[in-house]
Amino acid sequence: MAKIHPNPSANTCSSSSSSSSEKETFTVWMKSLVCHGNGCTVFNSNGQVAFRVDNYQQRCSTKAFLMDSTGNILFSLNRKKLGFGCWEAYKWSDSNVRAEKACFRVRRDLRKGVCCVVSDDGYCSYKIEGFEGKSSLKIRDFEGRVMAEATQKQSSQGVNLGDDVLRLTVEAHADQSLVMALVTLYGLINNKL
Repeated sequence: MAKIHPNPSANTCSSSSSSSSEKETFTVWMKSLVCHGNGCTVFNSNGQVAFRVDNYQQRCSTKAFLMDSTGNILFSLNRKKLGFGCWEAYKWSDSNVRAEKACFRVRRDLRKGVCCVVSDDGYCSYKIEGFEGKSSLKIRDFEGRVMAEATQKQSSQGVNLGDDVLRLTVEAHADQSLVMALVTLYGLINNKL
């Protein structure tokens, strides 16, 4: 059986919840580590768990938690009651929500299909571009630069590992926990988690 985490020799950077001075590659496995849970597990380039997402409820629920490798909550992700495809993210620190106000919102752009817009205080700050029928996406900043890109993971022999295993490349100096929150919200909006 093929390993789903990246090749350890490919990248030795080990930062998981902040930014890195080098490009970082993660493997996103759309399976929860919690028995009977729904979510995903993210491995760093050394094959160690870097992030995990669980909702502890059911598939396509209204709330999910992005955690670091030790189980500390980084973001809580909540679906708005009156908003088709609209989610809010709340930043956590020391096991508490940092603010009552959402730090950003993600909504589906109905005019552009699988595209999502990320905004804070009404201004577009990021765009998530998905590709119809494919397990891939790009996250762009407000200037159009690619911050992160996810593609279907392949084994070293070039065999696709399945729709539920992605290779996520995060550019240098991008906030990795923010990128993971955006990838998670994209999955939630598209009913993949």
